[in-house]
Amino acid sequence: MTACYTDRLSVRPGESFTLHASAARGPCRLRIDRVGARRRLALETEIEVGDHPVPPGADRDGCGWPAAARIEVGSDWTSGYHDIALTDADGETVHHFVCVKPPLGGSGARAVLVLSTNTYHAYNHFGGANAYCDVAALMSRRADLATAMKGAIGVLSTLRPFPQMLIAPPADVPRLVNLRPRGFEERPWAGDRDWPRRRELSPYDSSAGFLEKWEHAFVAWAEAEGLALDVLTDRDLETDAGVLDAYKVVILVGHSEYWSAGGRDAIEAFVDAGGKLAIFSGNTCFWKVRFEQDGARFICHKWRGFEADPLARERPEQATHLWSHRAFARPEATITGLSFLFGGYHRLGLCVARGQGGFTVVDEHHWALEWADLFWGDVIGADLPLLGYENDGCRFRYDEEGALRSAPVLGVPADLEIIAIAPCAFGEEEGRGYAPLIPPENLGIIGAQVFGDDSAAARARLLRGHAVMAAFRRGAGEVFNGGTTEWAHALKAGNPFITRITRNVLKRFGAY
Repeated sequence: MTACYTDRLSVRPGESFTLHASAARGPCRLRIDRVGARRRLALETEIEVGDHPVPPGADRDGCGWPAAARIEVGSDWTSGYHDIALTDADGETVHHFVCVKPPLGGSGARAVLVLSTNTYHAYNHFGGANAYCDVAALMSRRADLATAMKGAIGVLSTLRPFPQMLIAPPADVPRLVNLRPRGFEERPWAGDRDWPRRRELSPYDSSAGFLEKWEHAFVAWAEAEGLALDVLTDRDLETDAGVLDAYKVVILVGHSEYWSAGGRDAIEAFVDAGGKLAIFSGNTCFWKVRFEQDGARFICHKWRGFEADPLARERPEQATHLWSHRAFARPEATITGLSFLFGGYHRLGLCVARGQGGFTVVDEHHWALEWADLFWGDVIGADLPLLGYENDGCRFRYDEEGALRSAPVLGVPADLEIIAIAPCAFGEEEGRGYAPLIPPENLGIIGAQVFGDDSAAARARLLRGHAVMAAFRRGAGEVFNGGTTEWAHALKAGNPFITRITRNVLKRFGAY
């Protein structure tokens, strides 16, 4: 087996990082490329690599492999995602990555993309399990999904490789969306039905990672636009004091699902002081997490955050659970404007299986739609489809003039500017004659601990939501939220409406 990992995921020019690796047959060729609109070689060399076993408990405790190389980041390495490719003597290539941060003092870029590396960690199942499931048991058929999910772990090591389908899938990896509506009496499905079987893709490999996914698509688009863009990781927000001070706008793309308290503090302080936050992500800031052992351990107990964590029993504020849990008094919508609890899935399984696949415009005069040739009732992105996987929303009502007004529930701003909407479902309703593909998770916990209402009516209400595109002001700053994981795919496809809206947002926010 050939595999590798680094001692850290981000580094500045002039600093160094350690590569840990194992290979049955060495020596190995090491190549590092910066990846954006195109690849640019940063380093190529040959290194000696020993053959080391994957120890039991590697998912929780790490691999503990010795260093294979110490790599200094050159002054000419520009900020961005750098793919690490290690090829053994038999020609097998495996991948990892490091994010190169801008040099101290900044690069001059006005915009910074924060990679959703916390989400990468939560989905990483190398060694067996991740925060969702005992993936090894599931994929080997030693357990069905319900049983395997009981094997999820809440303490995950950051010192281990990533599964290759998560970190470096082929270019044709399918999106998490049904590309066409469900037919009459057609059995429901979720995403491409054949590709995962051919490639041994686990259910957790498509929801995180950079290459051939949302963040990669956005960076490629931004560079083609001539937009100067620095890149950081989630972890940098809490370890590098003032790391956002040099920027006009922070950009989140794809699946920024897991936020630490320190990372959230940094973003909120940035916005309150006048910074702008552009969210082209779905399920944003849903779970609260933390790091221990100087970043070597990622703590993410999710639904068991108050029961399974010894620290949380002593200091409840340190628990890892839903950000919207009443114990934290800090629902995510206070910074994002929206919540996945009010949104859900679109065009997956029976979740809005025949949905339109795009947003319906409800405020055609909003600044984000300027010069976008969009009018009231127009649908944006149905041909792609734009909407799929996970989407954030809010509750709303129509006022006497027919305009949508947000319901200020669970941190949603009362002055939220609702631009466009589309129906979503938080999960599939039981007893409808089909085996569930996306059953709702823990409606009882959400009802009791978030809304204080665990009645049958409250649970039924949770299943129905909307994806929402919205904007609002907070402090001296401003936030735009595209409300879906799939935004970057529309940019990649060249959709003129989403392209114009994105330009409007980034120009208003000072990125250009």
